[in-house]
Amino acid sequence: MCGIHGIISASLSKEEINERLRVMGELQRHRGPDDQAEQVFSYNDRHVGFGFVRLSILDLETGMQPIICPQDKSAIICNGQIYNYIELKPLVSDEMFTSKGDVEVGLHLYRKKGINFLQDLNGMYAGAIYDPLNARIILFRDRFGIKPLYYTLHDDNFVFSSEIKPLLSGSKRPKKLNESRLATYFTYRYLPGEETLFSGIKRLPSGSYLAYDLNTGKFSVTRYWEYRPDNEVPDMSLEEATERFYALFSDAVRIRLRSDVEVGSLISGGIDSSAVASQAALIKPNIQLFTMSFKEKNYNELPLVQSFIKAKNNRFKSSVHYSKLCSRETLERLPDIVRSLEEPISLGTILPTDQVCELAGNHLKVVLTGEGADEIFGGYRKFLIETAAHHYHELSPERQKELVTAYPELKTYLAVRNIDPAKRYIQSECLYDADELKRLIGRDVPDDLFPEDARPLLRGDEHSLNAAIAFESRSRLPDYVILRLDKLSMRHSLETRTPFLDYRLAEFASTLPVHYKVNLEENREKYICSHAYTVYDVLDHETAFRKKLPFTIPLAQWLSQPSHLPEFMQEFLLGDGIRHQGILNPEVVRTHVKNVSADGVGPQTLVSEADRVFAIIIFSLWYNDFF
Repeated sequence: MCGIHGIISASLSKEEINERLRVMGELQRHRGPDDQAEQVFSYNDRHVGFGFVRLSILDLETGMQPIICPQDKSAIICNGQIYNYIELKPLVSDEMFTSKGDVEVGLHLYRKKGINFLQDLNGMYAGAIYDPLNARIILFRDRFGIKPLYYTLHDDNFVFSSEIKPLLSGSKRPKKLNESRLATYFTYRYLPGEETLFSGIKRLPSGSYLAYDLNTGKFSVTRYWEYRPDNEVPDMSLEEATERFYALFSDAVRIRLRSDVEVGSLISGGIDSSAVASQAALIKPNIQLFTMSFKEKNYNELPLVQSFIKAKNNRFKSSVHYSKLCSRETLERLPDIVRSLEEPISLGTILPTDQVCELAGNHLKVVLTGEGADEIFGGYRKFLIETAAHHYHELSPERQKELVTAYPELKTYLAVRNIDPAKRYIQSECLYDADELKRLIGRDVPDDLFPEDARPLLRGDEHSLNAAIAFESRSRLPDYVILRLDKLSMRHSLETRTPFLDYRLAEFASTLPVHYKVNLEENREKYICSHAYTVYDVLDHETAFRKKLPFTIPLAQWLSQPSHLPEFMQEFLLGDGIRHQGILNPEVVRTHVKNVSADGVGPQTLVSEADRVFAIIIFSLWYNDFF
């Protein structure tokens, strides 16, 4: 895992581009502390500059980038890993290789197949290709957007980077708040879609490529892959589904263990990270494991992890398990965390994510994680509620009563359930309604809170569970779940690999009958996963069918006594920090602060006053740091 950056300009000199690239590299050196390089190419009246900072994981001796093809002078820089490069290399065996790793395989595939080379890649990557023969630059990003890539056009200079701070530096673009998307952030807790809260700075969407014409200076963005969740094979047997799931899951873990340095695994009380760690330990018995714990019993998953490791002692007997405490004092880290995230993300999971990545980063360079399974296989409670709501009116009164008993929030949800899947998708989790938002931000709330470019392609007749999964996979997964994981792991120079985001698993999940994902008869989410884990002895039965625990923190308890919070938080919540910024209404903020209580708030609580206050804290820290 590394960092990439580049500049395309018809006005800047090669020397100026090279200097800007150097500074951009220094600003994201945490992504690649092992090496740094810049290269400037000339094409007619334009200069193309590529920059690269390296975290050496694969091909330690010859893997430095940019990689340039001697035959046609094409070049590539790429952040991430192409896991199936060994299987792909025979397709380009007639080429002259200058390295032994994965990225050059991608360059030669592009030279052979053009943009269709992206269909062959299995991995996490964000890259750029200089193609002088076709007078173009190609920026590309993996199917689920596991690796970030930002771009901007300013003063006729096109600039791109893995992170925003280098982009601002290299483009010299003045920082300006994208006020039109402020309401979106305070509704969803992150910003879905191409836009960021920096005006003029965009993300290249997941599963997309950008083609820049070196003759005209024009560019366009095209999606090359769309996750379609509803390709159901209705007569698929449970045995067939189980066998197929395990074959894909085990292979996804296997190829993500390819590395020239040691690979460990993050592990929590959830079944996904436990399954990944268990499968990895089958191949690598001495794997190192890393877990976060809490003092607060209801949030502490360490005992579950320890119980699981003990239950599978035959598999983990050579493993070393490290744990670290996440406490109220962790709030002191928020300014540095927000600076590293570069975009405001107001879910409390950023705190333990940062700490476990620091813990792992102190021991090695690469870990596996369990992210992605909930989004692909329907693992959240909201998916259970959505499935229950979809079938509710076709069920007998007795079964309806059973569902309401199992899911007390179902009755309320049915009464307000929106016909628009975009609005329905967030209904149970939005922080503010329109009137509350207007009072907080002091302006009218736009109708298009959920951007059009963040919406998946839907036919309109999908099962509502599959529609919800499609929204989750297109927006929250790349723009919150994975963005937070990438930025916080790279803050500690740690590469995180996500087997569940192997596109083969996702495409398989789209063929599953709904009841193999969410099984209402047994009140189980991710049913096929749990079933397969027990059949193939990945997990013990107790772990495999354990009720899902939300990955969250005791935020309400930590924020319920504002006078005990770090000084920078008190300045925003109790002092004049909000008023000085002039963006949010300080009186509304103080009302929220007064209403924070830990009473009745637990891990299952989707939205509390503490969540609203945390969103305000994160935004204020972000605005304070960047503006």
